[in-house]
Amino acid sequence: MLQNNMDLRVIRTKEAIRNALVELMEEKGFEAITVKDITTKAKINRGTFYAHYQDKFDLMERCQKEIMQEISSIAKQNFPDVINELGNNTSPQTRLNIFVYVFEYLNENSGFMKAALSSKGDLSFQTKIKEFMWKTIFEDKQNAFIKEENLMVPAQYFASYIASAHIGVIQEWLESGRKESPQEMARILSTITVNGPFFVAGLKK
Repeated sequence: MLQNNMDLRVIRTKEAIRNALVELMEEKGFEAITVKDITTKAKINRGTFYAHYQDKFDLMERCQKEIMQEISSIAKQNFPDVINELGNNTSPQTRLNIFVYVFEYLNENSGFMKAALSSKGDLSFQTKIKEFMWKTIFEDKQNAFIKEENLMVPAQYFASYIASAHIGVIQEWLESGRKESPQEMARILSTITVNGPFFVAGLKK
C-alpha cells in the first residue's frame, strides 16, 4: 500500500510539472521559462523537480519522447493490417483506424501538443517529429511500411512532404479549438493522404 501511494504521488507530481510547463509555454514561451517558474506554478519545491528532471530541456525532451513513442506504438501495431488491406484492395476502414487512434491520443494530449508546436513552444519539435516519422516509415528495413526502392522520388523529400503536411493539419486542428472529432479529423487526413491534394481539390478524378 505504501509503495502504491508513493507511485501515485510521483505520477501526480509529474502531471503537475507537465501541466505547469504547458501553461507557462502559453503564457511566456518556452525560452523564457525558468525552473523556478515551473516549481512555483506546480506548487512544488526545486528539490522535487530535480528528483525527476535535470532541467527544463530534459523535461521537454521527455514529454516529447513519450508522445512520439506512443504514436509510434499505435502506428506499428496497425501497419500490418493497413499493408494487408492495401494489398487486398479491401475496405478503407483499417487505414482510417490508424488516424482515429492517433487523433484520439493527440486529443488526450492536446494541451502539450498545441503549446509545443506553437511559436512559443520548442522550435526543434517539428524537426524531431519529421525525424521520428522517417524512422517509423523507413527504419525497419524488413517490415518497413514503405520500401525506399518503390518510391518515385527521393525518400527524404517524400518523408519531409508527408511529415510537414500532417503536422500542418494537426496544428490547424489544435489552434482552431479541435472543433472536429478525432473520427472526423481521421477521415479528413486519410482522404488527403490517400487520394492526394489535387483529388481533394476537385482537380483530378
